[in-house]
Amino acid sequence: MDFSPQTNLSIGDDIYQLASRLFPICRSITGPGVRETLAVMAETISLAVHDVPSGRQVFDWVVPPEWRISGATILDASGRKIVDFADSNLHVMGYSIPVRRTMTRSELEPHIHTAPDQPDAIPYRTSYYQPNWGFCLAHNRWQEAGDGPFEVVIDSHFHEGSLTYGTFTHKGTSERDVLFSAHICHPSMANDNCSGLAVLAHVAQALRGRTTWYNYHFLFAPGTIGALCWLQENEQHLHRLDHGLVVSCLGDSGGPTYKRSRQGNAVIDRIMAQVECDGRKASLQDFSPYGYDERQFCSPGFNLPVGLLQRSAHGSFPQYHTSDDNLSFITPGDLQASYRMIMDVIDILEADYVPVNLSPKGEPQLGRRGLYSATGGHRTAPPDTLACLWVLNLADGNHSLLDMAERSGVPFATLADSARRLREIQLLT
Repeated sequence: MDFSPQTNLSIGDDIYQLASRLFPICRSITGPGVRETLAVMAETISLAVHDVPSGRQVFDWVVPPEWRISGATILDASGRKIVDFADSNLHVMGYSIPVRRTMTRSELEPHIHTAPDQPDAIPYRTSYYQPNWGFCLAHNRWQEAGDGPFEVVIDSHFHEGSLTYGTFTHKGTSERDVLFSAHICHPSMANDNCSGLAVLAHVAQALRGRTTWYNYHFLFAPGTIGALCWLQENEQHLHRLDHGLVVSCLGDSGGPTYKRSRQGNAVIDRIMAQVECDGRKASLQDFSPYGYDERQFCSPGFNLPVGLLQRSAHGSFPQYHTSDDNLSFITPGDLQASYRMIMDVIDILEADYVPVNLSPKGEPQLGRRGLYSATGGHRTAPPDTLACLWVLNLADGNHSLLDMAERSGVPFATLADSARRLREIQLLT
């Protein structure tokens, strides 16, 4: 496994460029924006596209009608545009029903969403499963809009179409599976979640030239209902799923933050305590049933070993779910650091095993094998020597390399390299 750090920012630039292409697309839980997004991503990886028809029962949910929007405006009494959907696809509450009315300010007010604490930002709002409509705009803009009357138009419609999601599978040599998942339903917000889509696309691309033991499944689906569709379609195979990560908000400089699976001590939870991002280990949070699609994977009927990886946790940064979550909020360097962190997770998954010491009675003589200093009396053992001693001592057939890293405090990569050297001199199998 390659545990060496990557210093070239070219991969970060590539991830940023993909996120930039995805950013302007108007996405929702259904509709042409999702399909356009998958088509752009398919230029990086070969995606399988799945359509689930409207009206299909999915556990306790029903796939909703497909939503399309062509435009929306609010005009004041002088004909001046207060809101134009063409300026920002956040301006209309997601899944708004069609509207064409003349309204007073007091009539329109209940359908206006602003963020008074961020008066120049447009908030993001949705109403997927209850018929409703609304506009989102900067608080200052609404305060300056006057008393009306206002000409209000939302040119949207619903039809019996489908929900669309994309998958990519990298085949390994075993029948065991790993899942990476990112939601694809948010419109123009760069961190949440163009960053997650772009990072995972490049992780999937990196795996194409690599032989792995695990099968790696990548899921790009609308939040909640998309994950449930995938779970229903793959329920008969879920017993093979050993590890999983939901990712979002991977492009900012905060964190990293990791929310454990419902199981609490799954292997993926333990690995996430070992890896670093920009030299920082993740802030670990216990599972809670609020967040992203880890809620579906960790629901009691599935209880899969799936956690949530983010840089800054959702809701913890002021740009979250507003127009301030734009392309200036994410950087190639931060995207690359997130990518590298996920690749390190894969490295550990692929490199972890249970070694056995072939000379377990007393310490083997490492000095004559070139693994111990010829000069004694040092206060402490050199790090590489200490790693070898830890591996040999715990290689009793009951401890994996991950167990050893947790017990010793020695980085997994250092232990894995020591185990490799011990195998080469036939002290370990």
